[in-house]
Amino acid sequence: MDRRTREYLSGRFGDYYRSADPTLPPAADSREWGHIPWTSGDATTMVRHQSIYDLGEIADFLRREAPRHVYFSAARYDDPGAASMDEKGWEGADLVFDLDADHLPSVDPDAATYAEMLAACKDALLRLLDLLEDDFGFEDVTVVFSGGRGYHVHVRDEGLAGLDSAARREVVDYVRAVDLDVEGLVRTRAVGGTTRRELRTEGGWGRRTHRRLRSLVDELRALDEDEAMDRLTTFDGIGEGRARTLLDAFVDNERAVERGNVEAGGPGARILVEALAGETVGAETAPIDEPVTTDTHRLIRLPGSLHGGSGLVVQRLDRDAVGDFDPLVDAVPERFTRRSVRVDVTDPGRVELDGDTFTLDAGVQTVPESVGVFLMTRDRARKVKE
Repeated sequence: MDRRTREYLSGRFGDYYRSADPTLPPAADSREWGHIPWTSGDATTMVRHQSIYDLGEIADFLRREAPRHVYFSAARYDDPGAASMDEKGWEGADLVFDLDADHLPSVDPDAATYAEMLAACKDALLRLLDLLEDDFGFEDVTVVFSGGRGYHVHVRDEGLAGLDSAARREVVDYVRAVDLDVEGLVRTRAVGGTTRRELRTEGGWGRRTHRRLRSLVDELRALDEDEAMDRLTTFDGIGEGRARTLLDAFVDNERAVERGNVEAGGPGARILVEALAGETVGAETAPIDEPVTTDTHRLIRLPGSLHGGSGLVVQRLDRDAVGDFDPLVDAVPERFTRRSVRVDVTDPGRVELDGDTFTLDAGVQTVPESVGVFLMTRDRARKVKE
């Protein structure tokens, strides 16, 4: 990034911070703070091991320094400004989850547009929230748009604060269904002097697989017999004989379906459960970034700050607003929507921002400032003289 571009962005970030209202985390004075300034050259410098007392009042610090990126620690410390982790005195940490569009298995970063990547990431966010709220019962959940390629979720339950990295990895493994024991989703119960195999319907991935089984049975009931047979034989390992047994076991036996009783379905039931468990995992897991959750000293972006790689606001979201949130509209700083600027576009192409789509050629262009800031922070344009 050249000097003119860097100075322009630093100045405009400072203008934004003059009226910004950053959202501080709980126990802000017990957390480490860090930031990345607008340094020259391609390298970035992280300034960290600071307490809030080193910075002063956060809003004043932001107005004064106009940093490129701002972070606070998920952890709380006895002495957050100490120069080494051992000296800080770790007291606990929020359970933090990170979803990054670049890391989603369904996204090809080279082919998808920025808008498409963010849309896919919000789908993953909704799956993550469903898992955290429905399976774990977490209530103190804070959702934040990262300002860049995804979302952060903070869980601030005091009962979780002391979890070490290994325990946090178990949470990650559950959310991502790592090495899921499909056989373990079915238990054997003694009933009336005999045994019966049943899906574990009381919670976890067993309950989720059971919901998919019930949905399939509802689908089968809406079909005629030949169509239902054809539907079941789409599953590998289920031929006409097993399909017939499954239809007889489930379609006319609501009680068995509700209980998750797969005994009457014979060998085909085991195959079906394995297939449905695979579908459930594929549709309902959330591909969170493991190192972020397992790192008990992680720095995370401050809501209300600007992301120096996009010019968008790191924005905290009310839980009921997540579904309607459009980051390329709602996270555009209002201060950057009031005028146009001239930039030299070095990486031409399409930009979707603030409810509009721009197709830009290489060379000097006049664009809305929000688009110019977006391009410059992503090294797709340079500032030129007005």
